[in-house]
Amino acid sequence: MILDGKILSKSIKENLKNIICASGKEVSLAVILVGQDPASCIYVKNKTNDCHEVGIKSLEYKLPDTTKQEELMDLIHKLNNDDSVHGILVQFPLPEGLDESAVVKAISPQKDVDGFSKINVGGVLMNDKDCFVSCTPAGALELIKSSGIEITGKNAVVIGRSNNVGKPMALLLLNEGATVTVCHSKTQNLKEITKQADILVSAVGKAHMITEDMVKNGAVVIDIGISRIDGKQVGDVDFENVSKVAYAITPNPGGTGPMTRAMLMYNTVKAAGLL
Repeated sequence: MILDGKILSKSIKENLKNIICASGKEVSLAVILVGQDPASCIYVKNKTNDCHEVGIKSLEYKLPDTTKQEELMDLIHKLNNDDSVHGILVQFPLPEGLDESAVVKAISPQKDVDGFSKINVGGVLMNDKDCFVSCTPAGALELIKSSGIEITGKNAVVIGRSNNVGKPMALLLLNEGATVTVCHSKTQNLKEITKQADILVSAVGKAHMITEDMVKNGAVVIDIGISRIDGKQVGDVDFENVSKVAYAITPNPGGTGPMTRAMLMYNTVKAAGLL
């Protein structure tokens, strides 16, 4: 089974569009881009296109890479206090010299549609349905659940322990009743652990590190990692070979990527009080 993020994300966005239209309310998302990092520019453009598709007003703030921390913080505070703005997203990474941690802390938790703030991360830990969940793990979980795959009682292995992906992914699976193991760069005997996984999630960013011999027959494999080979995006998983033994698997690209942006739209509509 191919867990197609393009198809599911389209369905989610169509539903959100209908909700916004029925409400008659204007929903807005402020996106701040500092500098001209090529990948960031592409991401912001895609997010803007998603906003237009769903019917969300996209407010773009493109700042030069010479922007000072104080200037960036002033803009965030201004947007925090603007009741017409429902969500705030600052595109990372920021140029050298800017403090990303301070930026995350500055965004109001009620407008933190990325789900990066301590309040929202803590909400995931407490299984609080009102919090904003980090978009990438939220999208990955939605791919699994929407396919009718049972999570409760399964052995899940998450490779990667980042604050925005690996850790919340593990918490989400734990909240769904899975027995969760988190692996990382210091983990020994990785293959022995991954072979026990009914659900295997990799979020490392190391091209094709997950090979067929590391995957249990009939496992669900979620590939979140992004790398590039000869200019083409590839994932952590050797898709061609792992797909031979997996019950379900995400393509990369076309799996969790579209779902990440769909969940950003979901969080924004939720921030506007429509969900």
